[in-house]
Amino acid sequence: MAERGRPRSFDRQAALRQAMTVFWAKGYDGTSLADLTRAMGINPPSLYAAFGSKENLFREAVALYSGSEGCDIWSGLDQAPTAREAIATMLRASAESFSRPGKPRGCMIVLSALNADEGNAAVCEALREQRTGNIRQLRQRIERAIAAGELPVTADARAIATFYASVQHGMSILARDGASRKSLLAVADNAMLAWDGFAAAAA
Repeated sequence: MAERGRPRSFDRQAALRQAMTVFWAKGYDGTSLADLTRAMGINPPSLYAAFGSKENLFREAVALYSGSEGCDIWSGLDQAPTAREAIATMLRASAESFSRPGKPRGCMIVLSALNADEGNAAVCEALREQRTGNIRQLRQRIERAIAAGELPVTADARAIATFYASVQHGMSILARDGASRKSLLAVADNAMLAWDGFAAAAA
């Protein structure tokens, strides 16, 4: 039997994907309940019955984004033979992901909630932890490069990881402001010019 208030044709995963798109485009605070129910094709009781709250829905939407839209960005980090190639691939994949036709521009993890207040503190903290986790992934890949001799032992893995994460975050903002894919790819390629500088400075 269908839950009370939920249409018989309710497709939870499809509704979640619609919610993800709205949150991605408008951010957590900028998205109203009316925005969500209109996009998902359900009424408020159905939304609460299926997801519990706007915050729970957002968390599920972020997980969906990370496992689908954001997956290509980070999947190559461990697959590339060198750290330099891994980071270059990550930045170029970001440029492509942030500028896909028909999709909101920029990164949902970076742009959805930045300013914490009483109503969104938990959401902001969850996204902050995810961004920190991404930097940790970069640092671990760079540490492997140091261990393999790709970078000198004096290289600062944390600083290099933070630099490239900052570049990626900036690309997300540029994309939201309307930068073309060509421009974003140029940022990615130019950021890699710093790699040799990091290696030389640490030598």
